[in-house]
Amino acid sequence: MTDTNKTIKEPRITLVGAGPGDADLITLKAIKALKTADVVLYDALVNEDLLEYAPENSTKVYVGKRSGDHAFSQEAINNLMVDYAKNYGHVVRLKGGDPFVFGRGYEELLIAAEHSIPASVIPGISSSVAVPELQQIPVTHRGLSESFWVVTGTTANGKISNDLIDASRSNATVVVLMGIHKLAEITEIFKLQGKNKLPVAVIQNGSTAEEKIAVATVDTIVSAVEENKISSPALIVFGEVVSLHPKFQLIKEVYDVVARG
Repeated sequence: MTDTNKTIKEPRITLVGAGPGDADLITLKAIKALKTADVVLYDALVNEDLLEYAPENSTKVYVGKRSGDHAFSQEAINNLMVDYAKNYGHVVRLKGGDPFVFGRGYEELLIAAEHSIPASVIPGISSSVAVPELQQIPVTHRGLSESFWVVTGTTANGKISNDLIDASRSNATVVVLMGIHKLAEITEIFKLQGKNKLPVAVIQNGSTAEEKIAVATVDTIVSAVEENKISSPALIVFGEVVSLHPKFQLIKEVYDVVARG
């Protein structure tokens, strides 16, 4: 028998940026969306404290993908998103950072459109800018950097992006996401440009209580990361702006002493 009392909700999907990790760094609009969610599909880098904003009786489904954890393929996530929307109503697709910065957000919009499901996007604070900023490293600064690149450390085929090679030739700040496991290979690219002494920062779990940072130069960052036991998730910042960080000031003082003999 069909339950005639069951309310049929209109399907809709909202792609929501959860920010870089700190639960407080989410927008008011994102919180409003979560409060009306029937289903929340959330990623690995999302702070689970944010799930408390969703109704208690809503369905929360972990669909995380990160280095070494591919519990759900993108195709599986797409199918879940559509099925839940058609059967439950409002699906909030909660994604770390911003949905359109290496978040495959537009792909999910296209899937919603293919199934004639209304969809919208709520931007999130991207770790590419926020995480360095919280360490008081500006991605642009007068006299040091007039622009910045945000590039992926590894492309879909597992290789270094050609854009990263182009970025290494510029004077801009270069922020590398998803590149920690190829750090040695990436630093070699900068060395080929004669940038051995360029300041570098590697920041793990930015904006959270577990945040860790290593600051060094292109020549020494790999050993600094090993010494500080830094691993994924982490981003890398190459550029003169990293010289503004207090830890780099200490490195500079050592260099100056050595140079004076």
